[in-house]
Amino acid sequence: MLEWLKTILGEGYSEEIDKKVSEEIGKGFVARTDFNAAKAELKTARETITERDGQLEELKKSGGDVEALRAQIANLQKENKQKDEEHANALKELRRDAAVEKALTGAGAKNLTAARALLAAFLEEAEVGEDGTVPGLEEELEKLAGAEDTAFLFAPKETGPSLAGAKPAPGPGKLPTAGNDPSKMNYTELCAYMEQHPGAEI
Repeated sequence: MLEWLKTILGEGYSEEIDKKVSEEIGKGFVARTDFNAAKAELKTARETITERDGQLEELKKSGGDVEALRAQIANLQKENKQKDEEHANALKELRRDAAVEKALTGAGAKNLTAARALLAAFLEEAEVGEDGTVPGLEEELEKLAGAEDTAFLFAPKETGPSLAGAKPAPGPGKLPTAGNDPSKMNYTELCAYMEQHPGAEI
């Protein structure tokens, strides 16, 4: 939800306007969470390159003892593999956090922290798909938004008034569809008939 938009528009604000503005903003800008994830990934890559350049320099200084060099290289490979796994897991978590925040915002969550806490069990096994979304997350959010004890955490979706089955009253000068037989008229037609024929017997 774009709170700043609500402040600007006041009573003119609606969920529909919020959604459309969010969509248009999304076309020209990167989401803050996506930006932070990319920034963290770049920082990690730079740190890794600097660290491994330093390791190579240390190896150059270690002299010509082949066995010592082999042992040192094997140790560095093991340490680097572990660090690579840690970095990969951290980036995976960042991507997942970005996807979850985006989904919560799209679902109208009023408090992202509180709503996310209810997803803790689901998110333990959740993975981010190739499209940047978390499979099954949308369904989980729909359940929360529809449940009695958690619906208050989500903004209600606006729906327009239903006019199904409504019949417009005949305009001035038009006869009711049932002709001039009041016994066959519905309430609306009867009212229109009485206006056109004051004093008529029913």
